[in-house]
Amino acid sequence: MTAKRTDLALEAHELWRESAGETTELPGVKAENRERGGFPVTEVRILNEDGSNALEKPVGTYVTMEIDQYLDREEDAFARCAKALSEELSSLLALRGGETVLVAGLGNDAITPDSIGPRAMRQTLATRHLVRQIPDRFGALRSVSVLETGVLASTGVESAEMIRAVTEKLRPGRVIVVDALASRSPSRLCRTLQLTDAGIVPGSGVGNSRSAINRETLGIPVICIGAPTVVDAATLAADLIEQSGGEPPDPEKLAPAGGGMIVTPREIDSRAADLGRLIGCGINLALQPELKVSDIAMLLS
Repeated sequence: MTAKRTDLALEAHELWRESAGETTELPGVKAENRERGGFPVTEVRILNEDGSNALEKPVGTYVTMEIDQYLDREEDAFARCAKALSEELSSLLALRGGETVLVAGLGNDAITPDSIGPRAMRQTLATRHLVRQIPDRFGALRSVSVLETGVLASTGVESAEMIRAVTEKLRPGRVIVVDALASRSPSRLCRTLQLTDAGIVPGSGVGNSRSAINRETLGIPVICIGAPTVVDAATLAADLIEQSGGEPPDPEKLAPAGGGMIVTPREIDSRAADLGRLIGCGINLALQPELKVSDIAMLLS
């Protein structure tokens, strides 16, 4: 496979097919297309080490949902999209009874393309204190804690270290991590969501990998939700050259000329706000299924 950077398993699968020129199934990988609430969904399951090595992703399930209807402001699209997201998330979470959950948002709130995690946290209901202190009114809610990790340059603490410390203290049954991702294709920027039970290595899509956050490092299931907001400039240039009929170049050879640049949509401000609101609402619906979108809006106001 070429060195084109992407955090999306769907795109890694596409790249493998392009490089191999194959139409048959890749050993160790299963992919299927379906719909959820009218939104196209692609599920890629990496079953073993053969599939993991081929796609350069950990073993696990990767669900990509296309959200064009929401971003194009189709009628009732927000509620439908949030519900579809919550159903996909619930399937991966497989919560048992009253298990508590820690939701962590990664990223830098001062850099818009990297602000998806913090924005989603501000739209996520933190209920642990309410359940503990006012059980007669809020005891029916699931206990949820919300954490914004910040970034290493500001805190001096790796996101993985912070999440691990809070996890050891609170002992939740599940951890949900939200972060911005990198895509290979500009057409997918801010228009898709990826959910996975394979954990995350923050910054890997833009060549700035940090410590992994997954079941192995935390000792409990970790579900990650991400939205691609950037594309690596060298990857973009390689794709554009190839699409124009030129000889496919190696993005690694283009990288020095790109100077480590990344590209983001010009409407990223509004897109980041849309994504943060949607992801937060989807998490709330998954964790508090007795609530409606209108209830969540009231509780957050």
